[in-house]
Amino acid sequence: MLTSLTLEQLEAVALARGTATLSSHERDNVEKAHAFLLSRIEQRQRIYGVTTGYGPLASTYVAPEQSALLQRNLVYHLCSGVGEPLAIDQARALMTARLVSLCQGHSGVSLALIERALFWLTHQITPEIPARGTVGASGDLTPLAHWARALAGEGRVSVKGGPWIESAEAHRQLGIEPLTLAHKDAIALVNGTSVTVGIAALNAVRAQRAIKLSTLCVLLYAELLEGHREAFHPRIGAVRPHPGQQQLHRWLWALSGESRALKPLSATALPRSLEGIARDQPLPQDAYTLRCAPQALGAAWDVCTQHASSVETELASVSDNPLLFPDADAILHGGNFFGQHLAFASDHLNSAVIQLALYSERRIARITDPVRNNGLPAFMQPQDTGLHSGFMGAQVSATALVAELRSHAMPASVQSIPTNADNQDIVPLGTIAARRVSTSLTQLYQILAIEVLVLAQAVDITGTEALSPASQALHRWARQHATTLQEDRPLAEEIESVAQALLDPHQVEGLLAPLA
Repeated sequence: MLTSLTLEQLEAVALARGTATLSSHERDNVEKAHAFLLSRIEQRQRIYGVTTGYGPLASTYVAPEQSALLQRNLVYHLCSGVGEPLAIDQARALMTARLVSLCQGHSGVSLALIERALFWLTHQITPEIPARGTVGASGDLTPLAHWARALAGEGRVSVKGGPWIESAEAHRQLGIEPLTLAHKDAIALVNGTSVTVGIAALNAVRAQRAIKLSTLCVLLYAELLEGHREAFHPRIGAVRPHPGQQQLHRWLWALSGESRALKPLSATALPRSLEGIARDQPLPQDAYTLRCAPQALGAAWDVCTQHASSVETELASVSDNPLLFPDADAILHGGNFFGQHLAFASDHLNSAVIQLALYSERRIARITDPVRNNGLPAFMQPQDTGLHSGFMGAQVSATALVAELRSHAMPASVQSIPTNADNQDIVPLGTIAARRVSTSLTQLYQILAIEVLVLAQAVDITGTEALSPASQALHRWARQHATTLQEDRPLAEEIESVAQALLDPHQVEGLLAPLA
């Protein structure tokens, strides 16, 4: 059932690992709203975008018999996107999100449009959608128009992840006719927030997984540095009851229960012979990258949870204009296409993602520094150090990625620029914000990949006997994707391969099982 999809299920559809199906109830809602729309068109009612022009041209009335031409011209004038295409999983996510909105019975689209869109998802037909060109004010008009164009047999598509080909040729190969968009099909298709929702949904589940992966990295990092388990104690979180911090205390305390590498709880007394002061004693607590892990990751978890909640609400919403209410015999004009909620949520998430990247980079920096890494070799190269440099270059790459992320930290949601002859005199720019988070997540996973490789190398040096089961599992996972670094070798391909594996929910499913 489309209208009950979770964010994880939407991601599965986006990755072509799940299916989207139309229930009989949703089918009835679509047909009922479409019949209601046709009756109102027959009565020659003024309906924005159906019997009028668009935007500031809505003062122009258009005869119902010109409906198909009006819808086609809408698609044509909006097909002005530029830049690289959205990734295939992003395009499939936005298609799925748009279907969820349209199937709720308030848009008035034809059942033929819904069935064709489902056919595209099932047969992995993906439109080429330029990434740039929407302000998210009247929804994601421009990118969604490129999908509408492809449905009508123009533009380019990819079939089953293959190269871009002409949409008309794909239709011929599949033995189907291009879709004719009439009545309210085109405006309902383009006039909503579904590009932002689709990308934000992928961001939501990937950001939450990144925090879980960071939790595993923090535990292994703490064990390698022989840190104090005390900082993970749930009682610390109980007196500062942020939900995310409490969750991280529970995770880290449970995962570290069998560790023999961490310093256990102890009540160390001062020496009885102490008179005055005694310098250079063992530190009773650790650096913040270890000691404040529940607080740092917990705060990020709360941001991710808030973001996911906003995305779930928007996914379950009807975001086009005008809206049809057949049971109330009403057509209402409004602004549900205005994507401010996800603009704010995405900007907030972007800050958390950048902080997660910074936190990972700081862990990499400490554990590769022989002055601070508990006796481990410099840059994790134990053989002929100096002749070989180990992970020195990879550590610098992590720093560079964080610097670039920081340069992209300016919120998009406050950059409103009036447009459309001042009809859209405020714009939320939520799509830009969501795309920026997606880019930030890509770089975060690259940094996490470097960290996983560095930590696995450290385990190869120190051994696994004292480690917790979770840390041993992380080490085994890493060694399934990359071998121990004996001598210097190019690491670029390995970093990217591990980053892609970390991004893949199937490949990390077992690894993250203890954090369910």
